[in-house]
Amino acid sequence: MDTHPFGMEILSCENRLSRFHTHICRPLSALKGQFADQAAYNQMLRTGDPVVYEVYEVLRPVVAGELPHGLSIVHPGRVGDEYFMTKGHFHSVRDTAEIYHCLKGHGLLLMQNEGGEWATEELRPGRLVYVAPGWAHRSINLSETEDLVTFFVYPGHAGHDYEAIERRGFLKLVVQCDGTFRVVDNRVGSGVVER
Repeated sequence: MDTHPFGMEILSCENRLSRFHTHICRPLSALKGQFADQAAYNQMLRTGDPVVYEVYEVLRPVVAGELPHGLSIVHPGRVGDEYFMTKGHFHSVRDTAEIYHCLKGHGLLLMQNEGGEWATEELRPGRLVYVAPGWAHRSINLSETEDLVTFFVYPGHAGHDYEAIERRGFLKLVVQCDGTFRVVDNRVGSGVVER
């Protein structure tokens, strides 16, 4: 890993960075148990395994003071009424924050903390969202036709805790309803109930 300053381009037309270390593609099968409508999820898997989102990341040493960063691209689509989204995560070191800057598309950052509070912030080009320490976060693409592209940066020692979300899920779901989005309660095991 380079220990000197460096620069790069965000290649907007290609939705990637000119320099990166990892490129992760998460297909629908990697989000098992994350979508509320299991019948729609299983049906979609029977017809293929589309890529839901991708991440291009510039890795840095896993220490405080470093800033790993990259691009997240959530493709358009839905499972039932629920929009395509990232898996979502807490940071392993809970008292670390993250910043998202939206470059393309239209989406929502869904967040929650372990105390049961939740929040959403809109993602649109030029908008920056600060995810406070202790808040899990998930990017959701609200567009039917366009990728949601965000630039992110977080502390090098933060780590990612995906397991907490895989076990408990998010408190809320974001679903399409009458041509717009709606945030609804996530009633695990009993379907979706509007608040």
